[in-house]
Amino acid sequence: IILAGLRTEFPDIPCVAEEEAAAGVMPGELGEAFFLVDPLDGTKEFVNRRTDFTVNIALVRHGVPEVGVVFAPCGGRFFSGLPGRAEVLDIDGDYQIIARRPISVRTAASPLAVVASRSHNTPETEAYIRDLGAAEIVSVGSSLKFCLLANGEADVYPRFGRTMEWDTAAGDAVLRAAGGTTRTLDGKPLAYGKRNQADDEDFANPHFIASGSAATGRRIER
Repeated sequence: IILAGLRTEFPDIPCVAEEEAAAGVMPGELGEAFFLVDPLDGTKEFVNRRTDFTVNIALVRHGVPEVGVVFAPCGGRFFSGLPGRAEVLDIDGDYQIIARRPISVRTAASPLAVVASRSHNTPETEAYIRDLGAAEIVSVGSSLKFCLLANGEADVYPRFGRTMEWDTAAGDAVLRAAGGTTRTLDGKPLAYGKRNQADDEDFANPHFIASGSAATGRRIER
């Protein structure tokens, strides 16, 4: 349904979707803009009947996640991000908007609050969190990790495990719109549209650290 709608409304913009990629279906040339879609992010959470799974849609332009939406059906929350503007919408059982408000990252807390993957944590991540001296660790699935940073509920999301671009683009767009950053371990902004990689498959992400305010990022770098 999502892909059909995007292809009807935006026939000139290619779509890259998790399920199609798993079946070997990929667009040819991406051009300057393309959609990244994950209709069920947090599969393990969904299978285990937890509520922290999401629907992710992002528009990438020139390698940057420019627009993103993350919908958490069980929580009734819809996060959106576009350049300079991030919002959270409360949705009722009939999928009607009952409230909306702008969101932004918070000033770095001391000590920091860290968001970690509920289902895909790694020893490297645990060691990083210990070294960071975080006071609070929030375990949550799916792209909600980015959204918690964007909503000012946490400060850092380190990911030292495998992710694909459709896992991160929508949440990353929301975070960037709210004033945060997502950078690889060499300090570069996480880029999208990665193909023909020598050391990994198409659209695979390197390890990264997402952070809220610029002050948070500077503290992490030190």
